[in-house]
Amino acid sequence: MTQDQILVLAVLGAAMALFVQGRWRHDVVAFGALLAATVLGLVPSNDAFDGFGHPAVFTVAAILVVSRALQVSGTLDGIAARVAALGDRPALQAAALTALATALSAFMNNVGALALVMPIAMATARQSGRPVSLLLMPIAFGACLGGLTTLIGTPPNLILSQYREGLTGEPFGMFAFTPIGLPLALVGLGFLAVCAPRLLPTDRTGSDPSAQVFDVGRYVTELVVVHDAPVIGRTLRELLGADAAELDVLGIVRSEVPVQDSIEDLPLRPGDVLRIRADSEVFTELAHRSGLRIGSHVDRTAGEGESVEAIVPPGSRLEGRTPGSLRLHARFGVHLIAVARQGRPPRERLADVSLRPGDVLLLSGERARIAEVCQTYGTLPLAERSLATTLPRRRGAAAWIFGAAVALTATGLVPVQVAFGLALVALVATHSITIRQLYETVDWSVIVLLAAMIPLGEALQTTGVTDRLAAGIAGWTVGTEPAFAVGLILVATTLLTNVINNAATAVVMAPLAASVAAQLGCGPDAFLMAVAVGASCAFATPIGHQNNVLVMGPGGYRFGDYVRLGVPLTVVVLATALPSLLWIWPPVRA
Repeated sequence: MTQDQILVLAVLGAAMALFVQGRWRHDVVAFGALLAATVLGLVPSNDAFDGFGHPAVFTVAAILVVSRALQVSGTLDGIAARVAALGDRPALQAAALTALATALSAFMNNVGALALVMPIAMATARQSGRPVSLLLMPIAFGACLGGLTTLIGTPPNLILSQYREGLTGEPFGMFAFTPIGLPLALVGLGFLAVCAPRLLPTDRTGSDPSAQVFDVGRYVTELVVVHDAPVIGRTLRELLGADAAELDVLGIVRSEVPVQDSIEDLPLRPGDVLRIRADSEVFTELAHRSGLRIGSHVDRTAGEGESVEAIVPPGSRLEGRTPGSLRLHARFGVHLIAVARQGRPPRERLADVSLRPGDVLLLSGERARIAEVCQTYGTLPLAERSLATTLPRRRGAAAWIFGAAVALTATGLVPVQVAFGLALVALVATHSITIRQLYETVDWSVIVLLAAMIPLGEALQTTGVTDRLAAGIAGWTVGTEPAFAVGLILVATTLLTNVINNAATAVVMAPLAASVAAQLGCGPDAFLMAVAVGASCAFATPIGHQNNVLVMGPGGYRFGDYVRLGVPLTVVVLATALPSLLWIWPPVRA
């Protein structure tokens, strides 16, 4: 290997290791890798930021905005209401919700599809008393499968289409992925309907499923001993009484200093702050009974306004920020009164907790104000979809604009990036989305990731790494049919997409797949389609796809739950995909 080849593999390997470790955000890792490659001379400095102008990057951003406009417009509420009203047959409702997420994700962002269906699933589970863990993971997986069926369903498809255009002069069409994606989605839905109830946990709900049908790891909140509280002078042991078994006391803060000594027999004083972990019903009842105030702010009163649970998705503007820095009450009249996090609870004071994707927030205040907070910061309400409202006259506009963009792309009248660029202009012109919402809706972490990874992918080609790896794969398949090489690409892509972002996987694997095809004397389509399928099979880990992270907390899932359901689903999808690929896109040697 040449020095440049060793260096580019080292940079990419370090980036992948950091992706897997998860300590830094994926966009920071990708941008750092791009800068390192530029400093080392692997990427020309004049070309380092060309990825930001790549058509696929703009198209992903545009589709995120159009998806958001559909989501907040209420256009799809009628469909969702019909699914929710299917009756009390749990198996039918679960299948219908998963199918709805799959169908929606074919034409909108996968996370947006999940955001529409997840609140319906939560409400359905509450009404039926069934664990929501039986619903959320299948819905998340269904959204990933649905994204495979069209050009705009998932970012990897757009990336592969643009890459194919660079190779052959023609991109993949709007429905070029449908012949392979639709059968896989149907097979996956069938598997989830039959096997998910048998493989997913049902014991994460506590003793009373009707009271709490999902386990978010319980909330961390603070209770303040006000100056006239009847519990002043009583010990913590006396205060809790029978509730001691239902909550955990994480500590007491007195005069802004944590109490270090044994706290069970400590007499309570005015101003003491109790950091506790409990279900919302438990700490709310305790606060009312004992005259304590929920939250440490002076203007907080327990039970003020309505309460709504909202989840922090990847890329939210809340990610990495603290409740204290948000000043939600000053800006919106809304209080963040508790945070639930899967696994170990936060150790910091509530105001100082650094929020992460998957955290569930308990917001209190007027419903309209909470809706404004959710839209401003990109959180997903878990209680009801009525938080996202738009004037009725604007509902139809978003649907018509979206349909026109799809039609323009499908007919080939204009490229996909132009069609959805026109859609953005139309959405703003019809007031279906504001300029502020347009910029806030774009998941800039995904955009930076893609823009940074594209030059790195090109560096793999210019340094000759892809040709060298492709020659090795071609050597392994000497004397065999090209189908074996297609299978290797499919499996390798699937393994990679479960540990790094699916878009980054497509960027890395696309040039390798095309180079393998060239080495074998075949056209690139079967190999690129193998990458598309593999990049959508991020089922085996919670870090493989944003949807997996989103449902982890509300569903009470653990890492092993993804393995238990995701690995068999992956095997079924790949076993179906390979013969379908070879039949629809045969890799024939020239």
